[in-house]
Amino acid sequence: MISFEGKTVLITGAASGIGKACAMLMGSAGAALALSDINEEALAKLKAELESAGIRASISYHGLDIADEDACVQTAAAAAAFHGRIDHLIHAAGIYPEALVSDMQAADWQRLMRINLDGTFYICRAVIKYLGEDSSIVNLASVAAHRGSFAHAHYAASKGAVSSFSKSLALELAPKTRVNVVSPGIIETPMTIDLLKQKGQVMLDSTPLRRFGTAQEVAGGIAFLCSPLARFVTGETLHINGGLYIV
Repeated sequence: MISFEGKTVLITGAASGIGKACAMLMGSAGAALALSDINEEALAKLKAELESAGIRASISYHGLDIADEDACVQTAAAAAAFHGRIDHLIHAAGIYPEALVSDMQAADWQRLMRINLDGTFYICRAVIKYLGEDSSIVNLASVAAHRGSFAHAHYAASKGAVSSFSKSLALELAPKTRVNVVSPGIIETPMTIDLLKQKGQVMLDSTPLRRFGTAQEVAGGIAFLCSPLARFVTGETLHINGGLYIV
């Protein structure tokens, strides 16, 4: 088990899916947790769930609309003040709506970009001054960033931009802070329920490992990138997709 004793991890989108799996894994490994999500009620339940699972690390939670610039600044400051430090940012917040480009309204495009792309910029910028030596940022992209996605062009575009932004940020923050990206394939989470109902078998047939991934498996890759095992890894993208997309 990788140890994160004495480290603080700020996780966005922590109330469900990959963010929640990261909270469970990092907390089990000894990290203090600053949990953020737009659903503050779900965060309170997660905190109780973590504590009932025997996770004794310091836990704070912060309601956060990731598309709100000021809220990102306030959340980073509150997490740093509560825990005394931020060592790792895991940015998992995002949305995955469906719309063909021909049917997409400008408001649909703008809303997604505010959350998936602007939010990435806001939260990464907000934590920079609180990050110390040997710190890291892991942003969530998607296989869609690399191969496109039918009826999700705005999502694919946002995740492609997150990937490029993260590479540039890695150059700016080195050597103190490493910045990497995880690009999941088809992962069984609340965000992909509708997609799996519609196209699950087709996607399963296209995945060499012949199954969908779990949030816990993605969390394992993220934990690796935050850990000392990846201390010479920055500006990289870790693909976790069962072979659905092979670079």
